[in-house]
Amino acid sequence: MKPQILQVATTPNRSFSIRRELIPNINSRWHCHSEVELICFHKGSGTQFVGDDVRRFNAGDVVLVGASLPHFWHFDVEERSDQGDINSPFSTVIHFTENFWGERFLMLAENAVIKNVLEKAKRGLALKGEIAVKVIDLMEQLYHAEGPYRIMLLIESLVAASNVSDKSVLASLGFRYDNPEQENERINAIYKYTLNHFREKIKLETVASIAGLSPNSFCRYFKSRTGKQFSQFVTEIRVGYACKMLINNNMGIKQICYDSGFHNFTCFYKQFKQITGKTPAGYQQAFSNR
Repeated sequence: MKPQILQVATTPNRSFSIRRELIPNINSRWHCHSEVELICFHKGSGTQFVGDDVRRFNAGDVVLVGASLPHFWHFDVEERSDQGDINSPFSTVIHFTENFWGERFLMLAENAVIKNVLEKAKRGLALKGEIAVKVIDLMEQLYHAEGPYRIMLLIESLVAASNVSDKSVLASLGFRYDNPEQENERINAIYKYTLNHFREKIKLETVASIAGLSPNSFCRYFKSRTGKQFSQFVTEIRVGYACKMLINNNMGIKQICYDSGFHNFTCFYKQFKQITGKTPAGYQQAFSNR
């Protein structure tokens, strides 16, 4: 499952880049790059893929993605709008190489916390709560900064991110991504079809044909590349969508169950609790309290 390798644009007078991403889903493809990525979502929500981890992302979330770790974010279709619309999803993205400050910088004793957080980022880190608020504020300052203040604010952002717990790690320890280049289009086709049809009953024969494989070969292929069954992958996307509906919608829980693509409420209840650690009603209540 080789991701598409992207080239991150740089300028002669900048040692690393920071930009506003105003067009949702412009890079909605399974990809990676040699730079570390720090991204915060100001508006919009959708499905997040980092390594073999699949979950929802929302406005206010911050993610630190290590170099060469495959990832992408797919904004919800209904939230797409024209560039410049005040309701349009947008994010701030920083890209930097691990050695742009010199080969010895991370070896300094004082920088052990930065080296450690970059090591954790090789599996992806989800920053939430007070840590995310702190990093977003620093990124906003960095966006407007010039000269050495840019590097100082980036360092401060990484130090703030280093306070995350081990529960913030995204990809599993055994995740690998060293497969042939030609599989890039295949996995993107699988992801795209699943994201567009997860609310329907997805037939194994259909998605296997999209991948150009027989059903049995497809099952083996997907498990060997992602470490999980395709059915589990679809369930994670459906549960993520249900989480969004529980937070943002006035539908009843049973209606959300069926609208998310589940056809059995008992199965929905069991899978939701297994993935989120809470019942649907408990998840909704916990978010309301927060």
